[in-house]
Amino acid sequence: FKMESTHLLSSSKKRVKIHPHTVTAKYTKHTPYSPQPGVHTHFPQPGDEGYDDAPSFEDFGSFLEETSDKKQLTEGKKWPLTLFGAKDKAKAAKGSGKGVGEQLASFGEASVSASRLTWVGLLGAALAHGCLIVLTRLASERFSLGPLFLLLVRSIVQLLSVVVPLHRGENLFGPPGYRLRLLCYGVAYALSLCCAYASLTFVSPGNATTTWRLATTALSATLAFLLLEERLGLADGITVAAGLCGLGLVLLPTPDESNSDSPTDPVAFWRRAFGWSLSALAGLWMALALVGYRSLKERVGVGTALFTVSWTGCLLAPASLALLQEGWSWPSSAPAWGLVLGLVACSAAAFLGMTHALSRLHPALVSASQSLEVPVAMLLHLAVLPLAPTAPEVVGSVMVILSVGWLVATKLLPARGGGRRQREEYEEILDSPIK
Repeated sequence: FKMESTHLLSSSKKRVKIHPHTVTAKYTKHTPYSPQPGVHTHFPQPGDEGYDDAPSFEDFGSFLEETSDKKQLTEGKKWPLTLFGAKDKAKAAKGSGKGVGEQLASFGEASVSASRLTWVGLLGAALAHGCLIVLTRLASERFSLGPLFLLLVRSIVQLLSVVVPLHRGENLFGPPGYRLRLLCYGVAYALSLCCAYASLTFVSPGNATTTWRLATTALSATLAFLLLEERLGLADGITVAAGLCGLGLVLLPTPDESNSDSPTDPVAFWRRAFGWSLSALAGLWMALALVGYRSLKERVGVGTALFTVSWTGCLLAPASLALLQEGWSWPSSAPAWGLVLGLVACSAAAFLGMTHALSRLHPALVSASQSLEVPVAMLLHLAVLPLAPTAPEVVGSVMVILSVGWLVATKLLPARGGGRRQREEYEEILDSPIK
């Protein structure tokens, strides 16, 4: 079998000979071979004259690598590789005396550092979500501030995030070709918040939040598999399922709740049913939003995403207020305004931590880590509101803490023998003739 081609930087011809055991190339100055009718062509076999004169496959590959236009063009480009210290790693890899072990160590340290930063942001977001639950309840009970009104104020204040995309020179409505998807993401996120905050009027904040988180985690795993073809590993799936079981225990009704309303009171029954439905619908919209941003992670920054959620919330929150006929009640004291500003700060911090993590982690893992908001809110309730939790709530909260802790440990702690296995695989690639 014979292949002939002309190199871009040379007039010589390359005649490539492929043998069942050896691949060689021979360079000649004569014209390319053109088959003639009736002329038999003989290909040299092992042991014939001229069979071993051609350079080896490795020499042929190195020649192409050194003289190819692709290498010259690649070396001519100077990309600002500053993410996670990529420029320093490239210099270290090219430096003399750097072995495979040192290159793997530097790469592993950068990867672990980025993963730690991501999980620290996620845990901080869960803490902010727990504070957000308690602040919303305090604003409703002590200052008579409606949940949807708090959502509207939150969206208006967070419009200040417009300075981030403007400072970076990004388009406020996303890059061309992705604006419709970004709009759908913002609408889904805002609808999720509207449904979640509206459900607080019909059911208790603890039940509404737990239902929202449970539905978000379960549906984000399903939608990520269906829409993005991203599936959870076996260990991650078991850990997430354990956390969902813990949330289910938290949702078990207390004896007071089960006996508070008589079975003959249809108004109370349908009122609670509507609140539970809103919480589940909020989980569906949030799962769609998480999966939507996961598909936009390389095109849309966190600041642009926050601005999109803010301006869509400014449009949908008043519509929800008018639909549910929730009254307007402005804060009338300095503590009330301080509580509202604290609520806005916690919501922004939680959003930033979650959205940044979506660029590296599965949406279901991001949502499962936020289940820590349930035990955090429970502990804060004990400190602010003297409400003793029930036994199922305590057991469910412990299961959530253990599942999230195990998830973080498996992602950050190196597996035994993982470094040696990674080194052996890397050395096998380097020794392979096909690079």
